Amino acid sequence: MAAPAPGGVTVPRGDGTTIVRLRRGSSLTDFADKINANPASLVTVLFHLGEMATATQSLNEETFDVLGEELGYVIQVVSPEDEDRELLGTFDIDIEGEAEADEEFLVARPPVVTVMGHVDHGKTKLLDAIRQTDVVAGEAGGITQHIGAYQIHTQHEGQDRAITFIDTPGHEAFTAMRARGAKVTDIAVLVVAADDGVMPQTIEALNHAQAADVPIVVAINKVDKEGANPDKIRQQLTEYNLVAEEYGGDTMFVEVSAKQRLNIDGLLQAVLLTADAALDLRANPDKDARGVAIEGNLDRGRGPVATVLVQSGSLRIGDSIVAGTGHGRVRAMIDEHGETVEVATPSRPVMVLGLTSVPGAGDTFLVAPDDRTARQIAEKREAIERNAALAKSRKRISLEDFTKALEQGKVETLNLILKGDGAGSVEALEDALLQIDVGEEVELRIIDRGVGAITKNNINLAVASNAIIIGFNVKSEGQNAEYADREGVDLRFYSVIYQAIEEVEASLKGLLKPEYEEAELGTAEIREIFRSSRFGNIAGCIVRSGEIRRNSKARVLRKGVLVPGGDNLTIESLKRFKDDATEVREGYECGIGLGSFNDIQNEDVIQTYEMREKARA
Repeated sequence: MAAPAPGGVTVPRGDGTTIVRLRRGSSLTDFADKINANPASLVTVLFHLGEMATATQSLNEETFDVLGEELGYVIQVVSPEDEDRELLGTFDIDIEGEAEADEEFLVARPPVVTVMGHVDHGKTKLLDAIRQTDVVAGEAGGITQHIGAYQIHTQHEGQDRAITFIDTPGHEAFTAMRARGAKVTDIAVLVVAADDGVMPQTIEALNHAQAADVPIVVAINKVDKEGANPDKIRQQLTEYNLVAEEYGGDTMFVEVSAKQRLNIDGLLQAVLLTADAALDLRANPDKDARGVAIEGNLDRGRGPVATVLVQSGSLRIGDSIVAGTGHGRVRAMIDEHGETVEVATPSRPVMVLGLTSVPGAGDTFLVAPDDRTARQIAEKREAIERNAALAKSRKRISLEDFTKALEQGKVETLNLILKGDGAGSVEALEDALLQIDVGEEVELRIIDRGVGAITKNNINLAVASNAIIIGFNVKSEGQNAEYADREGVDLRFYSVIYQAIEEVEASLKGLLKPEYEEAELGTAEIREIFRSSRFGNIAGCIVRSGEIRRNSKARVLRKGVLVPGGDNLTIESLKRFKDDATEVREGYECGIGLGSFNDIQNEDVIQTYEMREKARA
């Protein structure tokens, strides 16, 4: 049914329950196609609702909600997962896994285990103990800042069993990466230091694992340290529905020492027992591979490199794959030991070479029928992501605020370009920076982000947009540092995320217009008034407190009340007897001239003050 909408235009209306499904970043044109309307009429409707947008502009979910409510439609923005499923469906590719596969094709696969917990509770040390390698030494500040995946083998009930471990970073800024770690995992190992107890990030990691509905094994680490109290950890975790088997629950608690390599085998056995008891871990290896990109980086010699976890099927050298918005043919696969892998079976993490671009942490990957299909899927994904990013960055502007928006000189903007060594690190840094809030007077815009060294193109973009370039664990290529210096571009390099966040926050506060507060300098009481035809009335005073300075701001108070017109005056002349003075201190007499202001009386008080810049909180 078509009916007049705000502004008098005719638009097909819904009945209040009509559902319209839209992709993230859709425009008014996309919405118009769904309801068989003219896009220009929707522009008019939105205008009369107090919002302005063009027909092809990507809009956010809130704007569509306002429009849908007015026109009688329920707008459903498709989730990224559904969006990807619909996209792949257009290429006749099913990504539902092997839910409908015949039982005879399913074989057992190793469990994928995520190690989670609070910062500095020993997660990476624990993996070192398991892998007999030393990853900690290579991490800046002792904090893991990438997601790494490794497969180890152990003996369990007389059989050689494989376990895949994912090490998710522990710093709070990596919440998004840690959440993705929980999504791809079968079992979560929650590491808690026996001498420290349950901490905020312990609870956060636990929430991620419980939200992903995965079994949890608790590793109580550092039991060798003085002050260790494993029983206290068991009691604390009962508050979060993790009840130890000793207390009648179903969660396995294992006491370990990563540093002394104590009871590591016991932890591995607990993981395998939990997997066998609570999970049916099977997959079909005889199909095209599907999985998740855990991390990506740009290698100078090898190009884009992605660490992927195969979840079903088998990945082979020569396969055409799509990973996020990148595509290509698998040129080589490398395991955690640097050795070449010919075939990666389910639950196997490998580094893949041959992609055109670096995928993001958590992006899905799949094997496409041919190179052409892989390229088309990647291009479609890239367009969807670009529109979603545009919609996310668009701020709603009401008509009342439009005039103010045109006067953007009132709002200072800090433009940033982010470059990092890994896709997950860049994303985590971006999320952390965008959460910095210093009020509405300044805004932070991230105009570009990417993986790899800082290039000349990055510097040219920074010149054009007056941006600062932040390099996270990367440097500038060749002579680009000198080029940036010549062009006046500020390059900042960091290896620990705390420093980047703190310095950007300080920069944002520096953009704020200064706030001033009044600071009283002194008061003087008028004892006598001298009248001068040349200088007006001169107040003969005694300084009661502080000091009186020439050229300072002043106000005149009479019996504690401001004299009309006696505010925002200036001490234009100040004398001690017949000599000019720059300041007169408490207890001394002086003559004060207030310029053209002559409404003064005996016993009036002249209060002097200055405006001092106030430190931002």
